[in-house]
Amino acid sequence: MGLDYYTILKVGRTASEDELKKAYRKLAMKWHPDKNPNNKKEAEAKFKQISEAYEVLSDAQKREIYDQYGEEGLKGQVPPQSGGFSNGNAGNSTFRFNPRNAEDIFAEFFGGSSNFTSMGSMGGVGSRSAGRTAFDGMFGGFGGTENVFRSFTEGAGGAPPSARKAAAVENKLHCSLEELYSGSTRKMKISRNVADATGKITPVEEILTIDVKPGWKKGTKITFPEKGNEQPNVVPADLVFVIEEKPHEVFQRDGSDLIVTKKITLTEALTGYTATINTLDGRILSILITDIIHAGYEKVVQKEGMPIAKEQGKRGNLIIKFDIKFPSRLTPDQKTALKKILGGPG
Repeated sequence: MGLDYYTILKVGRTASEDELKKAYRKLAMKWHPDKNPNNKKEAEAKFKQISEAYEVLSDAQKREIYDQYGEEGLKGQVPPQSGGFSNGNAGNSTFRFNPRNAEDIFAEFFGGSSNFTSMGSMGGVGSRSAGRTAFDGMFGGFGGTENVFRSFTEGAGGAPPSARKAAAVENKLHCSLEELYSGSTRKMKISRNVADATGKITPVEEILTIDVKPGWKKGTKITFPEKGNEQPNVVPADLVFVIEEKPHEVFQRDGSDLIVTKKITLTEALTGYTATINTLDGRILSILITDIIHAGYEKVVQKEGMPIAKEQGKRGNLIIKFDIKFPSRLTPDQKTALKKILGGPG
């Protein structure tokens, strides 16, 4: 059927005139291009759809045609039944709907002048500056365009009361080191209260998808704007998930580096050792160490650490530390032999 005007205004198919007005007021104020300077293109499109939907559903004749034939009927693409609707032109029994300018509807709805000049950015007549002048003039008593929006959102002139924003709601998202190494997709089921145009609160459940990126660290925040509970006169809170890193039985993380500790004997420390390491993505590394491993010695394996989230393709290092196990006792002969080998006094 093309556009679903009821869905656009977020009302039911039996919505009353008062419900339509409330829905239009709320959505028009939210999506007016002047309220969305950083997202103007999308705002203009939504603002036009909202205005067109209100124009149709608030007019009994247009609404009846729309309910019977949909958007095609408004465009005159569906022949009416006998005794059908007419646009008043002689010899033409097909209703044809020509949407009015969205800014004109907005101006009339909020008590503006019928000579209001629409802004150029909305595709109407006049330049941007001309539209701004007309808009400011129409609401001069409120101190210009910005103040008129502030006045409506703060309850002036019978418009909706102030809509403060609720504080963000944070939840911990526990991730394994493997997930933070390779990335993962998490599905989070949330329950929240949603208000319709009449203010009726309904509990709903929703699934949020979080794409955990390789290299994310503890404290990384993922924000879902306005996914908190809805309530009168309050902008819903943002829902924020904060990455929490689960402890790992083998590795410790230090920024973008991974640290692993290997227990070795004194003999291995002195004569050579091959470290076998199972990586977080399932590979097996064999690291041959021919140096003498002393207290505090570390073996650094380049680019085998965590991915660096902000530098695609780059990784930190793998750092191997050692816990050397010394023998609990030596026989006199072993001590003598060691002294000869190590060059100690006889």
